[in-house]
Amino acid sequence: MSRLLLGALACSLLAVGIAVPPAFASHVNVVTISGSINPASSDYIQQAIEQSENEAAAALLIELDTPGGLLASTKDIIQAILNSRVPVVVFVSPRGAWAASAGTFITLAGHVAAMAPGTSIGAASPVSISGGGGERGEDDERTDVSMEKAEKFTMAFIESIAKERDRNVEWALSSVRTAEAVAQDEALELGVIDLIADDRSDLLAKIDGMTVRTSAGEVQLDLANAEIRQIEMPPLTRLFNYLASPDVAMILVMVGMLGLYIEFQQPGMLLPGIAGAICLVLAAIAFQILPFSWVGLMLIVLGMMLMIAELFVTSFGLLFAGGILCFLLGGMMLFDMPEVSDLTVSFWSVLLPTVAGFAVCAGVVLYAVGRSFLAEPVSGVDEMLGSRGTAATTFSPEGKVFVRGEYWTADADGEVTEGDAVEVTAVEGMRLRVRRARPTS
Repeated sequence: MSRLLLGALACSLLAVGIAVPPAFASHVNVVTISGSINPASSDYIQQAIEQSENEAAAALLIELDTPGGLLASTKDIIQAILNSRVPVVVFVSPRGAWAASAGTFITLAGHVAAMAPGTSIGAASPVSISGGGGERGEDDERTDVSMEKAEKFTMAFIESIAKERDRNVEWALSSVRTAEAVAQDEALELGVIDLIADDRSDLLAKIDGMTVRTSAGEVQLDLANAEIRQIEMPPLTRLFNYLASPDVAMILVMVGMLGLYIEFQQPGMLLPGIAGAICLVLAAIAFQILPFSWVGLMLIVLGMMLMIAELFVTSFGLLFAGGILCFLLGGMMLFDMPEVSDLTVSFWSVLLPTVAGFAVCAGVVLYAVGRSFLAEPVSGVDEMLGSRGTAATTFSPEGKVFVRGEYWTADADGEVTEGDAVEVTAVEGMRLRVRRARPTS
């Protein structure tokens, strides 16, 4: 009845020449996730769902490309999607995108799951870079128990999601149990996703008229001529999203420590110290977002201490090498927490080049500082040794000399007369000891 009344009112306004916007024009909100699943991206998606519900949007489209992320953040996103009153469409795109690990959970949870050509999904197992093999100790057993708990929990989690959306439960379990991953064609054949679409327009055209079940009941998607509204990530959330990367956090830590290391060795330069402090503050923000290991962080700090100690202890480079080794081990362990995250520092592309760059820069600083310790003094009274000047008086046995623009009282070794060229041989308090200078060639 209310729709009829509104329609009649619109007709009346049109009759008198007043333009009326389409009252029932639908729109689709779009969010884009490109990167890890973390608290920032989780808040972004949850706020987008809430905004879509408040606006009565026809659907929320999540364009997804992720290598994985934090289990806690993934859980929050899944909970928001499963309880959404607005249909949530998850589209793994663009071509070449991943829905790996945490992305698999999110794709399976969507009311509609779609993939673009050339994309892949799966490998949802909790992972660890600590490896195995060799004799097993108590620490290895604890690690195995932790990994087993993480695997069982994620298997139960993904099974419940697949059942809720009537998707392939067996494949979902194998994506956790054996890190199974498939391309878009096989995913469609196995019933992991609903369809394959070339792009956003193709996707909306294919799902128009589809009926999905939301927390508010069944909804038929009416997307014909729907307006597309991109929901941008807020600037502060975008900053947190960028910082919530183990690779970025590791680089910030290394650059921050390098800046402080240079400032410690060469006090007064200011710029390296300020830049290092800023990088460490940003790294601290990243550590508030990412779960990290204190053992890994302490190894990095120990590495810094060993490199500083190299300046004061003659170790022929052993302390320096030990510091670099601590950096590598600490970086590998810093985010190695499979029970809460599958994010780690990329060893070959980030950790090794960053530590190598740190080692080169620190080595140059260490070499320069070491040379300065061995160099002859360039200031103070000792710098006067060997200086040449002119005798202002005849010595008997003391007199005055003019050296470095100043007159000094001096004692002479041998006979010195006024106007002779003299050379400083010793500094005794405020008196100099000189001798007649040898003629220069």
